[in-house]
Amino acid sequence: EQAVAVAGGIIGGILLFVLLGITAYLLWKKFCHLFSYEKLINPVKTTNANAIFQDQANSEIQQKSTSRSRSVPFIIPPTLHGRDWIHLTNEEQVQEDRDPFMTPQSGPRSSFHSLAGAYVVGTINPDLYKFPEDKSETDFPDGSIGRLWFSIEYEQESERLLVSLIKVRKLQPPADSCSPFVKIYLLPDERSYLQSKTKRKTLNPQFDENFVFQVSSKMLLQRTLKFLVYHVDKQKKHHLLGQVIFPLKNEALTEDNKLVIWRDLEKENLEPPSEHGDIQFSLSYNDYLGRLTVVVLRARGLKLQEESPAVGVYVKVSLMNHNKFIKSKKTAALLGTPNPVYNETFSFKADQTELDTASLSLSVLQSNKGEKTLLLGRVVVGPFMYTRGKELEHWNEMISKPKELVKRWHALCHSP
Repeated sequence: EQAVAVAGGIIGGILLFVLLGITAYLLWKKFCHLFSYEKLINPVKTTNANAIFQDQANSEIQQKSTSRSRSVPFIIPPTLHGRDWIHLTNEEQVQEDRDPFMTPQSGPRSSFHSLAGAYVVGTINPDLYKFPEDKSETDFPDGSIGRLWFSIEYEQESERLLVSLIKVRKLQPPADSCSPFVKIYLLPDERSYLQSKTKRKTLNPQFDENFVFQVSSKMLLQRTLKFLVYHVDKQKKHHLLGQVIFPLKNEALTEDNKLVIWRDLEKENLEPPSEHGDIQFSLSYNDYLGRLTVVVLRARGLKLQEESPAVGVYVKVSLMNHNKFIKSKKTAALLGTPNPVYNETFSFKADQTELDTASLSLSVLQSNKGEKTLLLGRVVVGPFMYTRGKELEHWNEMISKPKELVKRWHALCHSP
């Protein structure tokens, strides 16, 4: 019995020793697993904390010597190294869980320890996360007389056009002091307008005022906003400082789309219109592409035919060469108004060698129901062969300033 007891004790001790050894081995393996990193399928170059800091220092030096922006290393922390990474195109990698039950280490870790043994899998360009700089209040063109900011929104159910007058900057008044205010028109109605408050002694007035125009959705795209900026002097006289003309036809106006817009002020043509009215357009020639561009802006003082109801007024632009018709294009027809605003651009192919024999004809036409189209006025611009005066000057200035839009007013004549 004693021998059996001794033998049993020895066997039990051996089994206990084996169990303790197995337990210690498993604990050692788990401990090693937490602090070891499996090799990636497509291994990337590893680095330690000192190497990372050295790379960052080198990139900062490189930034000073070159114009390129510094890249920031994108690092995978050690707690995520026990996962598989699938290689993609363009050296991108995506993470795939290896053990869904494995949890990352908890507890505080120093910043140095968190970088030790980390994998650099790419870089981040900080410039991609910067908001674009707003240069609208600093980038003013030469000869600027001011800039106006406003917003527009249209309510479909109530058929209301909401206009917010925000601010005006860099006004050029006729005197040292300036007390500006703004009149807002919804063309073609020039008899009624809405007016802002007057801001005292400032060249940069902040208005933040809201205005409402009642206009149906069918007529909305036919309308044009007109802002007139005035200065009030000590004698209470009003002096026009500039204007902004903004057609609504090119804008997608909805209740969920509030557009904030800025425009440079333009000087109004204070001369009375000619006998048959005037037309304003811009010319530009691109000698590299051989392209002649015409921007039909607006007309004023048109003599509409009142004996029949007007369906629309439009402008026909025709390219001629040696008085031979080449091609023509038309603007949209606006409902009969003596001061239509178009802002439409047309381009024609014209070789540079053809500019001495080519010309442009702009005809303002009125279409009527059941009747033929009526000519309200016409102007021709071109070289010395066809034109003189302002029309010739406009053409020559276009040629002398390639790729630049040259804008002018021209009087209409009634020659066929």
